[in-house]
Amino acid sequence: MHQSAARAARQLPQPRAGTRGAVVVLGFGNRSNRPNAVNRWRARIAVRTAERAELAGATATIICSGGAVRGSTPEAVLLRQYIVDRLHWRGEMLVEPHSSSTWENVRNVLPLVEEYDWIAFASNGLHAAKARLYLARQRPNLGGRLVAADDYRLGEMTWMKPLFAVVGLMKLRSVFHVERPGC
Repeated sequence: MHQSAARAARQLPQPRAGTRGAVVVLGFGNRSNRPNAVNRWRARIAVRTAERAELAGATATIICSGGAVRGSTPEAVLLRQYIVDRLHWRGEMLVEPHSSSTWENVRNVLPLVEEYDWIAFASNGLHAAKARLYLARQRPNLGGRLVAADDYRLGEMTWMKPLFAVVGLMKLRSVFHVERPGC
């Protein structure tokens, strides 16, 4: 299943010149008021995805999504701060600070992404695949707007990838077996 998720992501189109898009960065449980390693990684994916789109002649808005699931500050707020302060993104940004699951991330950003020509989910590959499946279930008419995020860098986060693969495959598998929100 991992290979088919990776193959599906590679088959997604890229942003085209003259289009407007949304890069949705999905928050990860953060206990402190400083973004953890996973949130910093996802932020980097979001920025390089947006920058790649701009190099292609598109415009990109980064949407940070995630509530205060494990800490007192919403993940979206921590992501936004990191993206601006540390990654020096100066483009448009929106914040969705209420989600507590991937299903909610997707549901809560729907009103924000409807106006865009393309949508990318910035996360590790299997988690982004799960978000794309959730988008297709919640709003099938938006599924054709999905594009690939720039989520792979050789050597990046190698210490976490085996864990992400195991957890991601289990969770992605549940998407196909459970027909209720919040999974």
